[in-house]
Amino acid sequence: MKISQLAKKTNVASKTIRYYEEIGLLPEAYRNDNGYREYSASDIERLVFIRRCRELQIPLEQIKTLIAVQVDQKSSCQEVDALIEQQLEKVRKTIAELTLLEQTLHTLARSCPNDKVGDCQILKNLQQE
Repeated sequence: MKISQLAKKTNVASKTIRYYEEIGLLPEAYRNDNGYREYSASDIERLVFIRRCRELQIPLEQIKTLIAVQVDQKSSCQEVDALIEQQLEKVRKTIAELTLLEQTLHTLARSCPNDKVGDCQILKNLQQE
């Protein structure tokens, strides 16, 4: 199948597919005599895997690791478990930071009963350390 068909089947842009090939996440596609890339069912599987990892905000380098460990089907899942645990911790940290941000914005939003910019408590609060 051609790159446009692969993009449609996997919901990944053609430009992104080319980039993944360039950095080694996807193997280089077979090229027809006319130079067009040809992709197989295994490319679909790999690309869906990569897309799902990206949806989970797993960095590209860690996706490379996840792809590499799949080669030995009998190896331990320890590396995979650790990688997912690291990603979970990053998400938890981000949630905590966003919660604090929400609280700060909520406090700011409630801090100004005035109608004029010259009296705006929000702007005054933002100027303080």
